[in-house]
Amino acid sequence: MEDRIGKYGRSLEGRDRATPVILPVVSIFPLRKTLSYIARAACLLAVFPSPVARRAWRRTLLLPEPRLTPHRSPFFPVFCFLFSVSFSGCGAPGDPAPPSPTVPVAVYDLVARQAGDGVELLFSLPSRTVLGEKLGTAPAIEIVRGSLKPSGAPDPQSFRAVYTIPGALVGNYFAAGHVRFTDPISPLETKTHPGRTYAYLVRTRLSTKRASPDSNVVTARVFPVPQPISSVRPQGTETAVNLTWPAPTETSAGDPLSGISGYHVYRGEIDPHAPAPTSKELSGTRWVSPPMLLGPATTNSYSDAQFEFGKAYVYLVRTVIPADGGEIESDNSEPVTVMPVDTFPPAAPQGLVAAVLPGATRSAFVADLSWSSNLETDLAGYRVYRSEQEGARGELITPDLLPVPAVRDSTVALGHRYWYTVTAVDRAGNESGPSRPVAVDIAEPPS
Repeated sequence: MEDRIGKYGRSLEGRDRATPVILPVVSIFPLRKTLSYIARAACLLAVFPSPVARRAWRRTLLLPEPRLTPHRSPFFPVFCFLFSVSFSGCGAPGDPAPPSPTVPVAVYDLVARQAGDGVELLFSLPSRTVLGEKLGTAPAIEIVRGSLKPSGAPDPQSFRAVYTIPGALVGNYFAAGHVRFTDPISPLETKTHPGRTYAYLVRTRLSTKRASPDSNVVTARVFPVPQPISSVRPQGTETAVNLTWPAPTETSAGDPLSGISGYHVYRGEIDPHAPAPTSKELSGTRWVSPPMLLGPATTNSYSDAQFEFGKAYVYLVRTVIPADGGEIESDNSEPVTVMPVDTFPPAAPQGLVAAVLPGATRSAFVADLSWSSNLETDLAGYRVYRSEQEGARGELITPDLLPVPAVRDSTVALGHRYWYTVTAVDRAGNESGPSRPVAVDIAEPPS
């Protein structure tokens, strides 16, 4: 026992007393922090290699005293420093990591259909990330096109990104709550491979590092279509906007066309002060309401009676032909913008009659006038004119428009004859012609 005491510099009893000093340290502090303390102590030994410090260090760790003086390498301090840095840190639980890129959720409602010489894609734009957070800006959109395997299933190896829409330009393709994008297909390619099937998916991204998950995969078959209608001629009337156009005779690839089913007429609304669209692609057009199907036409003409004066409308016409058990449309015609202006006055009032009634005094009289109501829906009111000369309109005796078809004139004078006429005025300020005149005699009372 004495040998052991002399050899190791302390008794087993002392070792037993020292053991609990280390155990709480290891159990209380995390392993990383414990190694940090050991590394710092090792550095102290390297910098201050005194025998007293070395003995205190070894006793703390319960290490025996060496029998021989160890050879100290000149690289030992460097090793201690690196050991200390790698385990000490700065009190943080771990090294800082770069923020994860924002990843939108996948598009889930992608649909595709042939639209003229191309495939139109329609889908909702993601509004949240995969972590459920709200997106602050519109993400960029990647349009990915592929083909099918011989089995008819989409071939994952064939998909390639064919278009990228920057987030700042997504608004140009946004209408009615959805993104609407058309992938153009060459008419010559469709002529060579009529009925070819194209597969699509879309992705969105806010970072170049990571895109959203892929959307659902959709397919569309593409067939030859008629050439776009070259021009649409509008003519405005009081009750309708009449449209006419020439019937197409060829496909977009130049082949003879036969079997037209009819036409589809579309109408959108823009701000009256906004520039009119000049391209049939309509990209960048700011719509008050986007083009919607107004109605079908069996001939090359259409009358739109559901319009309002003062609004700006954009009309498009597409030719319809049968294909693949259904119908497909040509590309848009050249757009035509029409802003109907109300220059059409109401009809002249009818049924004007007059009577002379007693006034407030014995010598006073009033001319009581009434007529039939006009039936115009945009009627604003009536004006009454009085003249002392037959055939002349005379003076206006109602500065404000009359809302009802009746009035009393209390400014008549005894012994005079008056001719009255009435006009109707609409909300656009158009005034009708005069009604048939009616004469009123204000006779003097007998003496």
